[in-house]
Amino acid sequence: MSTRISPRASRPAPRASRRVRGSIVKTAKYVYWQEDGLWLGYLDEYPDYMTQGKSLSELQENLKDIHGDVTRGRVPGVRRLAELRVL
Repeated sequence: MSTRISPRASRPAPRASRRVRGSIVKTAKYVYWQEDGLWLGYLDEYPDYMTQGKSLSELQENLKDIHGDVTRGRVPGVRRLAELRVL
């Protein structure tokens, strides 16, 4: 007996988005903390890729770079976070 998997079931949950001056702005959740004078963090959907910054705004810019790299396929073997609906 084979189990059929819907392509939709394997996709990660959509990110929140909003329109700004005619373009859509997507958002991504991230986890961050301060340690030894640096800001450290990672994208919630991609916890394997941690980065740092001297300020919170620098950390956020680095996280945007990581997001761009992993979503455009520039990083091979990316593990993703998804949500599974169970009863």
